[in-house]
Amino acid sequence: MRAAGATYAQIRRELRVGTSTVSRLLGTQGAGRKRRIPIAARERAVALRVDGLSIPEIARKLGIARSSAWLLTRDIKPTAGEDSAARRAEAGRAYWREENLRRALIRQRASNDAASRVGQLADRELLLLGAVAYWAEGTKAKPWRRRERLSFTNSDPNMIRLFLAWLNLVGVDGERLSFRVHIHESADIEGALTYWAGIACVPEGAFSKTTVKRHKPVTNRHNVGDAYRGCLVIQVRRSADEYRLVDGLCAGIVGSLERHRPRTPA
Repeated sequence: MRAAGATYAQIRRELRVGTSTVSRLLGTQGAGRKRRIPIAARERAVALRVDGLSIPEIARKLGIARSSAWLLTRDIKPTAGEDSAARRAEAGRAYWREENLRRALIRQRASNDAASRVGQLADRELLLLGAVAYWAEGTKAKPWRRRERLSFTNSDPNMIRLFLAWLNLVGVDGERLSFRVHIHESADIEGALTYWAGIACVPEGAFSKTTVKRHKPVTNRHNVGDAYRGCLVIQVRRSADEYRLVDGLCAGIVGSLERHRPRTPA
């Protein structure tokens, strides 16, 4: 890439590494030499500056540092109104549109790579995952209220699917399950009921009376709009045995963490 005329900034973005790494790969680390910007890039920077582009816009288009763009065009007088607040704001928005897209692609690539490592879950893996999910999100017995009954509440449809898959694995049949939607009164209650019925694969008639939470306009809530469907509450009747199973599995998981405990610095 360097032999083809690419700048350090272009190489850095392509390889997603730091400047020092690029210098090390090219054998220029500690050489004390300034990199030379190709003549074509210099001429292009000058032309863009004459056309009225700002320093950040030139740097972004040419893939060079802002300081380099300024050095190449510092003798060119800015056009009238170029440094106005509106133009700077637009340049900033343009930069973040491109930067947010770049970051979104990086996030998606990392997510896809991680997803490809999962493969098919074995029964043992699902058994442990479901137990941990319940211990994090489900209702637990308290010393002052020793109630051993599974009750799982969540707004994430994938967590609901995980918990239902776990219940099926441990042999809980559908007749022992009850479903209830918990939602703000300002939302589409009927739409939410239909949505959760589809996620749980049960008819809407199987749901208990919806729990409606009073809406407070003064509260700065972010869970609003068409995507807000409240939470689904799943309760399992006669589930003391399954509750104790979760309790024991989580205790076993915690007990097995001893060899994974972070080492104490010497």
